[in-house]
Amino acid sequence: MKREVKRELLDELPAGDRGAIGARRDLQKVNACMGHAHIMVRALAGTFTGRSPRSIVDLGAGDGTLLLRLAKSIAPRWKPVRVVLVDRQRLLSPRTKAEFAALSWHVDSLEMDVFDWLQRPHPEPSDVTIASLFLHHFKEHDLRRLLGHAADQTGFFLACEPRRVNFSLCAAALLGVIGCNRVTRHDAKISVRAGFAENELSALWPLDEGWRLRERQAGLFSHCFVAQRIPGPVL
Repeated sequence: MKREVKRELLDELPAGDRGAIGARRDLQKVNACMGHAHIMVRALAGTFTGRSPRSIVDLGAGDGTLLLRLAKSIAPRWKPVRVVLVDRQRLLSPRTKAEFAALSWHVDSLEMDVFDWLQRPHPEPSDVTIASLFLHHFKEHDLRRLLGHAADQTGFFLACEPRRVNFSLCAAALLGVIGCNRVTRHDAKISVRAGFAENELSALWPLDEGWRLRERQAGLFSHCFVAQRIPGPVL
């Protein structure tokens, strides 16, 4: 299946539209079915053994509930973490923010285009940058640019995206069974066709021997990409 990127309905709807509100709730179900929080916890726990990151950036974070699920799972093993949620819409609810605070995780929600944020003056590096169901929105040129900026500002990049195979497309057609609305059902098929396979994201990451790249199928429907900076020699 050839990769094809199209605009999704949720990208066009105002934040307060009933269909958009329902679709954002549906995304919580979809993320749960795809197991993205669990996949990310395993990747992070396997990397940050005996230490915890100080900061996590979530690109295209939406309402922050995916990262909150991750935080609840991994917080007992980590010290308090600073979290930055970057999204074009400010969707973090007071309840979700309070749940982060209960874990002693400090969260900042930024209403910004991802490129405006990545190209901000004097960026502060983050230990971890994650993206879930976000990278597939971009065509190759913009995606290469996004990954290039991200590589300059983080030591560990982790993305979970739709896996572009017919099985995922068939599953997307059945989302009505779990109560997803027409916006979600429409966008899910577009998302799969814009998803990834094989080593497509690795090919777009900057050519630099200082990184260890891993890319693979994760779960039934997902494609996982990890870029980890290789520590330099201690002088």
